[in-house]
Amino acid sequence: MQSYFNKISLIVVLFLFTTNVFSQSCEPYGTYIGENGSTETINSAQGFSGSAPLTVDFVANPVVDYPNGTHFEWHFFEQANRKNAFLVRYEQNTQYTFTTAGSFQICLYEILGSDTINIYDPITVSISESEIVFPNAFSPNGDGINDVYKAKKGFKSIVEFRAIIFNRWGQKLFEWTDPNEGWDGTFNGKPVAQGVYFVNVKAKGADGRKFHIKKDVNLLRGYNETTTQMP
Repeated sequence: MQSYFNKISLIVVLFLFTTNVFSQSCEPYGTYIGENGSTETINSAQGFSGSAPLTVDFVANPVVDYPNGTHFEWHFFEQANRKNAFLVRYEQNTQYTFTTAGSFQICLYEILGSDTINIYDPITVSISESEIVFPNAFSPNGDGINDVYKAKKGFKSIVEFRAIIFNRWGQKLFEWTDPNEGWDGTFNGKPVAQGVYFVNVKAKGADGRKFHIKKDVNLLRGYNETTTQMP
């Protein structure tokens, strides 16, 4: 589908460098699910800065009745290249998942008939470079503190992840694929003994960076009558 933007490029260029010169009939915004599970809102005044993957629902949000023949386009730009959109969506509302690091600007184009285009101030989304770190020890003793072995808080922009726990004989005890999850120090439903275990992590960041982490894991708990001696 050919963009209306390409048909009347002169008008668009004039609007591109002149903002807020028209009576706004839309108040575009985006929503995403925050870390605590709540729905967060972003707009041109307050964008997003955080890690990938990030799924945002962009909403044109008309505040007045618009005439027949009105069309909407969402233009996605990289911060370093505002001349050429890497993606254009021809719909009033759209959803996009950011999986690469960088700063992006998302603009709503409102096309009224064949001779008027309103371009709204962009919504900015900044995706951080990738980072992930694992601790050396954990203590699954049920006190609610450090009971699960997992990535340290603050990992960023991890789009692929796999971690495996082994015992000293090379037996796989646990595997997980979500960096928010982790190992609770059990095998086949029973607590394993205090001691040294091993973790092998392979992950990939939104910026293409690859992580391969191999390290000892010190399980600090002490023995009790329900503790499994093996593995």
